[in-house]
Amino acid sequence: MPPSGPLALPLQALSWLGNQGTRAIVAVLLAAIAVPPLGELARPYVTEAIFLLLCISFMRVDVAMLRAHLRRPLLVVAATAWTTIAVPGLVGSIARLTGADAAAPDLTLALMLQATASPMMASPALAALMGLDATLVLITLVTSTALVPLTAPVFAYVFMGETLSLSPATLGLKLAGILAGALAAATAIRLVFGIETIRRHRAPIDGFNICILFVFASAIMAHFLADLLAAPFRMLGLAVLAFAVFFLLLGTTVLLFRNAGRERAMALGMMVSLRNMGLMLAATEGAIPGTTWLYFAMSQFPIHLAPQLLRPFAERLRAAPGPSGGNDQALISPARE
Repeated sequence: MPPSGPLALPLQALSWLGNQGTRAIVAVLLAAIAVPPLGELARPYVTEAIFLLLCISFMRVDVAMLRAHLRRPLLVVAATAWTTIAVPGLVGSIARLTGADAAAPDLTLALMLQATASPMMASPALAALMGLDATLVLITLVTSTALVPLTAPVFAYVFMGETLSLSPATLGLKLAGILAGALAAATAIRLVFGIETIRRHRAPIDGFNICILFVFASAIMAHFLADLLAAPFRMLGLAVLAFAVFFLLLGTTVLLFRNAGRERAMALGMMVSLRNMGLMLAATEGAIPGTTWLYFAMSQFPIHLAPQLLRPFAERLRAAPGPSGGNDQALISPARE
């Protein structure tokens, strides 16, 4: 039954926006770049925008699907350890061994915040959109996000040092507060309205989600055009680095988990390469150096273009002969021809 009353038109507009799919995600990025003044207005509300995005994601979690995947925990445990412990540990170690932490501390801070962040809350939806194992991504996302308030302070203490404006303990407390608050709000919404109502209103909720994403993207991209005109080669270098990190995380994860099945490996690779830097930005309340801001801005390009970038690879994986699935035991046994 179509909505009626004073909310009819807004709900119809949100439903239309929500039905645009990945096109809306790309449009959000382009609109955020095209109207810089909106970024200045949105910047003070980054934390609130991230909180709302988390609420929407937690609100839509299918608990039954999570329980089903817990019957095969080894793959989830391995993927969680890789994305929350191994990735930030490797990034920090490489920065320390190469001297990048001393030569470019602000850029190293950006890379460490990216590496310590949990995967994006939109990862399961993107996996489903590409026909990949969205349930595996979802449960790994939940376990990884739950660990971030514990792991991020450790890596902040070991690798970020004085470049981070707040203490590791404060970072952990802020992350825990944001995540716990979003989970509590989402749980209250589910109890009041019910999961079936939430599913029935998928389109307007998607549309509202895109609007909130626009607030975040506008804040991040507020100075993009000005910085691009002022230092085009620097911006190009940061863009190349952002795409390189994206594809490096994607490719390494796919290779690491290839014995679990091509499609599962691709799903996990996509999840690991899409990091929720907005959560870290909210936890630091935007108190990060200019270069860190710029890298975060350039990282929005691979994030927003991910569905278009990865869909052809996912389609080839599904079309290729051979097993596309796998089992947890495959992670600890040699590959078979």
